[in-house]
Amino acid sequence: MSRIDEVFEDTEAAFVPYLAVGDPDAESSVAYIEALARGGADVIELGLPFSEPIAEGPTIQHAVVRSLDAGMTPEKFFEVVERLDVDVPLVCMTYYNLVYQFGQREARQASEGASGDTASSGEEPGPEPFVRRAAEAGIDGFVIPDLPVEESGPLRTACDEHGCDLVFIAAPTTRGDRLTAAVEETSGYLYVQARLGVTSARDDVSDQTTESLDRLAEYDIPKAVGFGISSGEIAREVVAAGADGVIVGSALVDIVAEGYENGESTTEVAERLEAKARELKEGALAGATQRAPRPERP
Repeated sequence: MSRIDEVFEDTEAAFVPYLAVGDPDAESSVAYIEALARGGADVIELGLPFSEPIAEGPTIQHAVVRSLDAGMTPEKFFEVVERLDVDVPLVCMTYYNLVYQFGQREARQASEGASGDTASSGEEPGPEPFVRRAAEAGIDGFVIPDLPVEESGPLRTACDEHGCDLVFIAAPTTRGDRLTAAVEETSGYLYVQARLGVTSARDDVSDQTTESLDRLAEYDIPKAVGFGISSGEIAREVVAAGADGVIVGSALVDIVAEGYENGESTTEVAERLEAKARELKEGALAGATQRAPRPERP
């Protein structure tokens, strides 16, 4: 049983926050992530910024830009992870280009640094070096939004080799064989996309959320709902509708952005993040008291 499995086994409603690492800088990220853990996070999704974040709405796109402008790279991301003083599972959310090219890029840079030779290092691209380095740093799992389940075999193998979970996303339109494949290949939890579109904070619960949870009820895997959850009340409604957890990104990134734009101190922003995390966790737990009993898992 993985650390993520243990979370969903032990809590009635998991709170899974997301932040883009390096937004607005690496030092602040450490404080902000640790604040989320103090506020009740059960699992934390850490965004490794990529220049073409196709699944993200404007809020997280701006966070990605701030992070990249501050110099975030995959290796600096891992260094931030290694500095964290948190006792919850960590999930890396990024895009497959970074995962696939990591080993080749790192080997090339090492070769150039040692000899000044810009020739290819001979390292073949593939996900294993990235997963290995992530596991060494303390990452427990991955969400890769642009990786089709049909092409996930090499990453699934690398995750199994290094003891990491691989989380797939089920959109409202994911059905039939593709849904079955996503569930079969997912470990840790299934990321249930609450509505069509890109990430953003919303003020209501989409009808698509309830429909998706009803459609997924037959599958024996924890289901964490993301996309649009912005308050404790919405978290309560989503869990009451059948979710095992909630994933919250944009509402938290908004706090980081406001602090950055208004010149707030890192401590002030961290305190606001901790308070928001506590609100969301309490809302999720309240929803669990209203949810129909979950079947016992074998």
